[in-house]
Amino acid sequence: MSHAALVLAAGGSRRLGRAKQLLSRDGESLIHRAVRLAAQTGPQRLLVVLGAQAARLQAAIEDLPAELCLNPEWQHGLASSLQCGAAALAAHTGAVLILGCDQPALELEHLRTLLADAARARSGCAATRHGDAPGIPAVVSGELMAQARGLYGDRGFGALLARLPQQELAWLDAPALRWDIDVEADVAGAIAAGWLDPD
Repeated sequence: MSHAALVLAAGGSRRLGRAKQLLSRDGESLIHRAVRLAAQTGPQRLLVVLGAQAARLQAAIEDLPAELCLNPEWQHGLASSLQCGAAALAAHTGAVLILGCDQPALELEHLRTLLADAARARSGCAATRHGDAPGIPAVVSGELMAQARGLYGDRGFGALLARLPQQELAWLDAPALRWDIDVEADVAGAIAAGWLDPD
C-alpha cells in the first residue's frame, strides 16, 4: 500500500506545562519515537508538523528522514495542523497514516496493521477505536485527506471517519492507546505502566 505519513507534533502542551513531545521512553523522546515508527512503515513521504518550540523539536529529530511543516496557526488547534499537513501533501493522492506524539504505548505493529486493514477496507480508511469513536493513529484515504480544509479548532478526522458506514471503516482495538499525555497524572500513570521513563 503506497502511503504518506503525517506526524502531528505542533501542540503547546499547555495543560502539562512542558513539551510532552520531549518526554522519553527507553531513552528516546516521544517525538523521535513517533517519527521513527512512522518511518519504519515505509512511507513515500514522511511529514512532521511543528509549531510550539519548533526549534527544540526539530533538533530532536534531525537524524530522521522527515520533511518539516511549520504550522504558524498551531495555537488554533489540531485542525490547523491537519490543514498544514494536507497542503504539504497536496500532490499525494494515496492513503495517509496520521499519528501524534502523546501515546507512549504505541508500537510499530499497530501502525502496520492499520495500513493493512485500510488497504482492505472499502473506504480505504482505518482508525484506532477510542471507546465508541474512531481516533488516531489512523489511516485516511486521499479523498478524506482533501476534506481537512473543512475542519476547525480541535476537531480532527474523527467526526468524518465516524460518518462512514460502520462496515466500510476498519477499526483496530488498542486499549493502551487510550492513554495519552495531557496532564502530570497521565505522566505518572504512563511511568507506572512502563511506557515512559521516570523524570
